[in-house]
Amino acid sequence: MTADVEMKEVQALSNSVSSAAVPSTLQHLKEIASLIETGAQAKEVRRIVRAVRLTMMLRRKLRASVISAFLGHVLTPGSEVLAKLSSYLPKPDEHEMDVDTAASAVQGPAKHSIPELEIYCYLLVLIFLIDQKRYDEAKVCSSASIARLRNVNRRAVDVIAARLYFYYSFTYELTNNLAEIRGTLLALHRMATLRRDELGQETLLNLLLRNYLHYNLYDQAEKLRSKAPRFEAHSNQQFCRYLFYLGKIRTIQLEYTDAKESLLQAARKAPVAARGFRIQCNKWAVIVRLLLGCADWRFGAI
Repeated sequence: MTADVEMKEVQALSNSVSSAAVPSTLQHLKEIASLIETGAQAKEVRRIVRAVRLTMMLRRKLRASVISAFLGHVLTPGSEVLAKLSSYLPKPDEHEMDVDTAASAVQGPAKHSIPELEIYCYLLVLIFLIDQKRYDEAKVCSSASIARLRNVNRRAVDVIAARLYFYYSFTYELTNNLAEIRGTLLALHRMATLRRDELGQETLLNLLLRNYLHYNLYDQAEKLRSKAPRFEAHSNQQFCRYLFYLGKIRTIQLEYTDAKESLLQAARKAPVAARGFRIQCNKWAVIVRLLLGCADWRFGAI
């Protein structure tokens, strides 16, 4: 009997030690915040890229309690941005609190939050709202993030801003209000061009093309595409999207050869994990193949 009790105590102790050795989601977010601060100070965009990538890996573990504790850690207490972002979060339940949430309250929050961290906090809250399917609140949050971005002109923000542009359009698409933001996207594209934000230009151009094609406005999409400034692609994902939209435009314009080349290139360059995107490319490629009437162009070559 005594041996059984001792075994249970040893097992409970080992479990507690092993769980304490694994960093919590809040600790991971703090490390990401440090990475963003270092990248902003050293003007190293690759650190910001890594921070965004790590955030996407954590998105399934995000909870309201964790995000609330993180906001209190990195944002200035009593600031407007802290109050605004906290209003989008539901009140966390006690059972949702992480182990180190109480410890984070003891540590003093940042006295002055840098713009990169503020924009990142908008992104974090927005991702949480979308994953929780609270689309109306996500739409309001995304609009607030765009308003904040207009007043920030720092190259370290460009990577985070590109993600916010995408989710801004995505939330309006989810709520069937995509036409409402077309003028805003055009203004943001002009702003990105003036600021020489090439990643922002790529992202916003694709969002505008998607906006036009969503409503079958192919002539306006081609007019915008032809007048858009030329630059070297910085994101393979954005370049693949651009080729896909170009292939759709060329198909409607009866330029089947150019459409075929664009769709084939988009399918080849797309990441293996982007299965849905590759399927869409293949569907449009089949349409072009049928229109061309090329019997020797096999579907397996796509």
